[in-house]
Amino acid sequence: MALSWNEIKDRALNFSKEWENAFNEEADAKQFLIEFFNVFGISNRRVATFEHRVKKLGDTDGYIDLLWKGTMLVEMKSRGKNLDKAYQQSIDYTHGLKEAELPKYILVSDFANFRLYDLDEPNPTRGSSPF
Repeated sequence: MALSWNEIKDRALNFSKEWENAFNEEADAKQFLIEFFNVFGISNRRVATFEHRVKKLGDTDGYIDLLWKGTMLVEMKSRGKNLDKAYQQSIDYTHGLKEAELPKYILVSDFANFRLYDLDEPNPTRGSSPF
């Protein structure tokens, strides 16, 4: 059943209060993302692969924080880290994905800020929102 707009707003408010002090990628990212998607009624079990291994250019391994195949790649960073670098890291990861896995969107976050990039745009621009 689809959530109402009011229910999403209530969930988002609760989420923002619960996670307002999160800051550490290693300690908090997975649970943060599980609960973030839950705001919209999306179960991570249905869509997400965490720490998805890819071969980057140069044949080194990389690990995508969250991959929703064909839809979204998410890269988390600790609070205050450079999100431009996180976006470039995400782009580097796409070279190791199969065609069907390539995302339409890239979401980068440092827990306090979200940037969403639409890769179907000729020059992807970010939609940014403070948490």
